[in-house]
Amino acid sequence: MTHPQQPDPDQLAFQQYRTLLFSVGYRILGSAADAEDVVQDAWLKWSAADRSQVADPKSYLTRIVSNLAMERLRSTRHQRETYVGPWLPEPILTGPDTADGIAAADSVSTALLVVLETLSPLERAVFVLKEVFAFSYAEIAEAGERSEAAVRQAAHRAREHVQARRPRFTADRARQREVTERFFAAATGGDINTLMELLSPDVTLWTDGGGKVRQALKPVVGLETVARWFSSIGTVTYQGVEPGQMRAELTSVNGALGVVFHGPDRVIATLTFDFDCDGRISTIHNVANPDKLHAVAEGTRHELS
Repeated sequence: MTHPQQPDPDQLAFQQYRTLLFSVGYRILGSAADAEDVVQDAWLKWSAADRSQVADPKSYLTRIVSNLAMERLRSTRHQRETYVGPWLPEPILTGPDTADGIAAADSVSTALLVVLETLSPLERAVFVLKEVFAFSYAEIAEAGERSEAAVRQAAHRAREHVQARRPRFTADRARQREVTERFFAAATGGDINTLMELLSPDVTLWTDGGGKVRQALKPVVGLETVARWFSSIGTVTYQGVEPGQMRAELTSVNGALGVVFHGPDRVIATLTFDFDCDGRISTIHNVANPDKLHAVAEGTRHELS
């Protein structure tokens, strides 16, 4: 008689925190693929470690992932600085909105990740661990092998930088959802008048094609220009896909309602939105670089933690 194989307790401990580890890595890196890589590297380090010396697996694993993510950020800095056109984070599909999940959803928003991209690797990691996951300064100092004073200073710089570049508005989630749904209907129906109502006067469209597909290399600014851009969606060929072959769907992207465009055999692009104090759309982020659409194409919905 064969006995069922007992689960490996070390593997169980790692799996228990896997969602957390991906969540930390993704926020620090802005890339689902890179976050998966650092989680895999963390597993290899965890497997090789003397775990009898590990008092707190959660802190230990988070420390490994945040340090690996900072290393990767430093190594990819030049690649991002020489990127063709605007660099936007890699979008991920997320679960539906919940009252408890609003803070977590906001912390993976495209708008916040774009701001985090302007921080140093240390500032970014400290901001994520302190502001999103509520680690203490002492815990972050131990994780990053830095003094607590240095961590406090990095946290202060990061917080000020984020607050200056991302004003917080109070347009509620229901209003945002309603505007997004109306925008979707107007764009797919070619209704430019409704689009003009829904967009902020100084709305900005950022498009990321990464030099792989044709996109605007500079932000597209202004109500009429952006409205015309989207009102033509149903009438123009986009990336070789005829309008009749294109399918668009509303779904949760980076913690809020967004749009995913599909061709017959691939995901073509995603749209995410930011809103002004009146609940109008102030910023649209359009990711069309095929290298950044794998996570969405796989269809996996990421839990937020």
